[in-house]
Amino acid sequence: MSSELTYKKSGVDIDEGDRFVNLISPLAKKTFRPEVMTEIGLFSALFKPDMTRYREPVLVSSTDGVGTKLKIAFMMNRHDTVGIDLVAMCVNDILTTGAEPLFFLDYLATARLHAETASKVIEGIVRGCEEAGCSLIGGETAEMPGFYPEGEYDVAGFSVGIVEKEKIINGSSIQEGDVIIGLASDGLHSNGYSLVRKLFFDVKKMSVDAYIHELGVKLGEELLKPTRIYVKAFMALRDYIEIKGMAHITGGGIPGNLPRILPEGICAHIRIGSWPVLQIFEVIEKMGNIADEEMKRTFNMGIGYIMVVSGEVSGDTISLLHKAGYRAFIIGRTEKGGRGVRYS
Repeated sequence: MSSELTYKKSGVDIDEGDRFVNLISPLAKKTFRPEVMTEIGLFSALFKPDMTRYREPVLVSSTDGVGTKLKIAFMMNRHDTVGIDLVAMCVNDILTTGAEPLFFLDYLATARLHAETASKVIEGIVRGCEEAGCSLIGGETAEMPGFYPEGEYDVAGFSVGIVEKEKIINGSSIQEGDVIIGLASDGLHSNGYSLVRKLFFDVKKMSVDAYIHELGVKLGEELLKPTRIYVKAFMALRDYIEIKGMAHITGGGIPGNLPRILPEGICAHIRIGSWPVLQIFEVIEKMGNIADEEMKRTFNMGIGYIMVVSGEVSGDTISLLHKAGYRAFIIGRTEKGGRGVRYS
């Protein structure tokens, strides 16, 4: 007589899922703001924002993933940093409107759930939420045998923030002569990894354990450096500086992202050499014989976030950012012209 078929034999382990929830619940609770009204593991999450702080509150939302950077995590068998990337990609986006991140949810899908591995991912998400000042209030874990390769997973994040309507930052007040301030990235962040993997692993046949002398670390360690979260940079400025526009420098680099906040008739003049380009980008460019134009439109090149302010407050802006622990540089100015970016 054939053995009885079960959900677990089909590849879905409900007990492992329950164990995973038990592992991550204490982690998530570390991020809870006073507005959280729920527990982890329910059908939905409740959050009651303090509306007395706002006259016309506007909710701001964003969703994103980590992309093929996850492949590096699989190769390294290290899963505690990609969660930071996930939070960063979402909260940095809603931050560009001047919104304060309130809460975050995640979606993790895998062929077979391994509670310890998945909890490492959540550890990173918790660290990201703590850095951003938002609450991890829920999520979904999907076990999908036959859909993902064994040992791999995908993640997506969802964040919600809030901003006073009259304080929304959208770039509309940017004018000729404003100062463009670049905040340093910590490396590749979460973009350009398809090109990077093609170069290092397909073309050069390198290992993640290869030591890169120019970087002073193993290749995998450099590629897994998490995306910088810029929430505290904005918080250090918002009560003192009028920020006219902000851009999160992700896929497309500065040329692909900065124009999104520029008004009609205004372009950005970026000064070459106005900030230190990180060594990893020089390694990629040289090793891959990649054109300068291709580098600029693929990678952040050492600038992970941009703020546009008037010239009168640019010095104070730089000073406050440095005090908050962010390296920042005046990298250019706005000028008349078609919406875009020019370098010189």
